[in-house]
Amino acid sequence: MATFPFEIKARDGAARTGVLETPRGDIRTPAFMPVGTAATVKAMYMDQVEQAGADIILGNTYHLMLRPGAERVKKLGGLHAFSGWKGPMLTDSGGFQVWSLSQLRKMDKEGVTFRSHIDGSEHRLTPARSIEIQADLLGADISMQLDECTDFPCSHEEALRSLDLSLDWGQKSLDAFGAREKQTLFGIVQGSNFADLRERSAKGVVSQGFGGIALGGLAVGEGHDQMCETIDMTMPHLPDGLPRYVMGVGKPIDLVESVARGIDMFDCVLPTRAGRHGQAWTWDGPINLKNAKFAEDLSPLDEAVPCPASNDYSRAYLHHLMKAGEYLGAMVLSWHNTAFFQALMADLRAQIAAGTFAARREELSLRWDKTKSVPRTAS
Repeated sequence: MATFPFEIKARDGAARTGVLETPRGDIRTPAFMPVGTAATVKAMYMDQVEQAGADIILGNTYHLMLRPGAERVKKLGGLHAFSGWKGPMLTDSGGFQVWSLSQLRKMDKEGVTFRSHIDGSEHRLTPARSIEIQADLLGADISMQLDECTDFPCSHEEALRSLDLSLDWGQKSLDAFGAREKQTLFGIVQGSNFADLRERSAKGVVSQGFGGIALGGLAVGEGHDQMCETIDMTMPHLPDGLPRYVMGVGKPIDLVESVARGIDMFDCVLPTRAGRHGQAWTWDGPINLKNAKFAEDLSPLDEAVPCPASNDYSRAYLHHLMKAGEYLGAMVLSWHNTAFFQALMADLRAQIAAGTFAARREELSLRWDKTKSVPRTAS
């Protein structure tokens, strides 16, 4: 299995900025990955996603295996050719979506059997099948091991059982992945909010020899403070030389605080999901364009964000589009939000390189409330 070169360029405290090199291009870290659930970042063109500053996007195994089908995607040239995204792509394992379908699934030690939320058809997902879908059929540059995500809160006993199952599935995922020159596989740390279990899981995942380490079991309703505590209890047990990825996170304050703790990669549906519902994220915090106060506001969304969506459309016009139910409103807001999240990552990278990250972190924390992390969804 290839371990992509990962060079850390600068540090400021625990925060770090670097470059993860892949055959399809470099990923500047800290990196935020827009979520392309069904082979598309919702309400956006791929060239807009690239121009916004994204180096990598995420594809969704569960949704693509159900529709249009992983074998069909392979027949049509793989996920990159099918979607038109030319850069690196990471796929999740499908485990989170299966976990969320508690009424439609049956777990066992070898995998999970579940029914499609679309048509009720029965499917089977195992570590080997997940790897086949991600690496062989979709053609992901970075695949994720199949794991089991626990509810929050859960008992220590349940978290232990689950993390041991995930460690077993991690080894089976590695065995199925085998030796590859142009693709890599990340492992996932579980253990809920228990320090001893996070340590046990982290040490187990590290010993298995993955190309990167993800922190799972977050953004499932635990809230901002608990998220930070869980990262804190996990980081001492992770190697310095591998990329660290927090899955499903999150709001801008979540990203800043995670970067402060040494996290390198993120994904979340928030930018486009919020955009479709009329919410824009700005350097001064979120605003809801459906609110009547914007009906005659001719100012742009945020002139400090280098994106046409952020500068060329007035808040009054976007208020009108959202109230009228026009598709363009959701498109522009999704475009702006994606650009804002990329601008935030670029700013944090620059601050770390300049040695000014700590001051920037304090400044942003005063601007933004430490509200709850966004629960993960698939769209």
